[in-house]
Amino acid sequence: MTGTVDLSTTVGVCPVERAVLSVAGPDAATFLHGQLSQDIHGLTEGQSAWSLILQPQGRIDALVRITRRAGKQFVLDTDGPLEQLTTRLERFMLRTDVTLEALDWRCLAVRGPGAGEATVSGEIIGPVPTGGIDVLGPAPIVPPQVPQVDPETLEAHRIRAGFPRMGLDIDSRTIPAEAEVVPWTVSFTKGCFTGQELVARMDSRGNTAPRYLRLLVVAGRVRLAGGDPITGSGGGEVGVVTSTAWDAGAGTTVALGYIKRSVEMPSEVELAGHRAQASALPR
Repeated sequence: MTGTVDLSTTVGVCPVERAVLSVAGPDAATFLHGQLSQDIHGLTEGQSAWSLILQPQGRIDALVRITRRAGKQFVLDTDGPLEQLTTRLERFMLRTDVTLEALDWRCLAVRGPGAGEATVSGEIIGPVPTGGIDVLGPAPIVPPQVPQVDPETLEAHRIRAGFPRMGLDIDSRTIPAEAEVVPWTVSFTKGCFTGQELVARMDSRGNTAPRYLRLLVVAGRVRLAGGDPITGSGGGEVGVVTSTAWDAGAGTTVALGYIKRSVEMPSEVELAGHRAQASALPR
């Protein structure tokens, strides 16, 4: 039974949609090492890491979790479309002995204090960088005493944690620095990978992105939508909302949105005629 659970104080579970892909074969490790931004050769059996799959120009094609399985198999999971992920990988599978196979797995998101200590069962128990775990497999199990939460409660928790979502906060135009994902998705010691040049250049030269993903909080329940403009204190448009949810526990509307780097954080902005507090993502 779902209900209102405060995920800042209580652990809870909610089913989520994630596309899951098996990547296997003699060349799987070498192929993925050249395509993903993380050090794939450094993963031990059962270990997971978050990574980016980039366009050659450095923009994001997919935000994925990769898990090394037994033998020469890896599993990728993402909240983006499976077809988009497989199509992107197949573009670079030239003369490579690798097999891609969609897995009909479910995912249970466990969030809140103590989520990592919950006794769960699944093929993959993957940590989330902003806190909590995902349990994936054909039939993942979380103890019945862990309360279920509704999708909007989970979405509000995701937004407050500043964890971007494919298709909402990240699309094919997004560069990693804008979405604030570089610290937990990129290895700067692994060597070359597709799209590396832009990421490495911005890191080594200290380049700043033209905009950054920010957390927005509005008192009360406000109707917001992705694409709504964010207005600065001077009255001009300074950004755009990407995702939003009602946080029933706090009695606030929360959102993520990209705001120009010239706007210092924290700052007061306006959303749909309502005052909002904008701040940098918690890390």
